Amino acid sequence: MKPNRSVPGSVVIPVLVYPDVRAAVTFLEEAFGFEERVRIGEDHRAQLRYGDGGLIVRDVHHEALRPPDSGGRSHEVMVRVEDARGHCERARAAGATILSEATDHKYGERQYQAQDPFGHHWTFSETLADTRPEDWGGVSVGG
Repeated sequence: MKPNRSVPGSVVIPVLVYPDVRAAVTFLEEAFGFEERVRIGEDHRAQLRYGDGGLIVRDVHHEALRPPDSGGRSHEVMVRVEDARGHCERARAAGATILSEATDHKYGERQYQAQDPFGHHWTFSETLADTRPEDWGGVSVGG
């Protein structure tokens, strides 16, 4: 993959729609620890990073793209963290709605779920152990 400083370096890059890009960036930095890396216009788009991952937040565009509504959810974003419990407390203190507390799972992860003030759902996951999928009912496929 060719590098380009104008896009996040991640191979997969979620793009989330927010009604106020600047407010979203401020919240994502404060609550979840993202860092803004590129700003496009004052309130059009922003590229953020978390570790080696990337995220783009963008504005509402002619009503074709808009944030989730209260009728359900179409997605969630999973982010790997070093300390799920500590991260959860940081998010709670910054105003995130905690949907589920940090819980240890048989597949080797400690996870909690949160909702940001704009309706996006997030799962934050801390690896506890390298667990084979077959050990908890999954099936390894491919290489």
